[in-house]
Amino acid sequence: MRTVPSRAEILRGIVSLLESHLGVHSPGAIDEDTRFFADLGLASIDAVVLSEALQQHYDRSLPFHELMAEIGRRTERDLSMGELVTFLGQHLGSRP
Repeated sequence: MRTVPSRAEILRGIVSLLESHLGVHSPGAIDEDTRFFADLGLASIDAVVLSEALQQHYDRSLPFHELMAEIGRRTERDLSMGELVTFLGQHLGSRP
């Protein structure tokens, strides 16, 4: 049975992948309030690269299309790291 990582562990994993796969080095700490597009200046293609890196990191397919569809329906179309952490926590815990 897989252990679901804590919110802090998931966030550390995201930050590590942002650094290694996208070359992101934020002048401030990246926390759950950090926004993908507005704060980090990333583009939609970067979201695709990160989603692929996360799937490889966790060795499983994750329904990022659902997350992107939800964001597309909102007025504010940015993604906070906290939202991404929540999404990953829900889906990493959904299968043993």
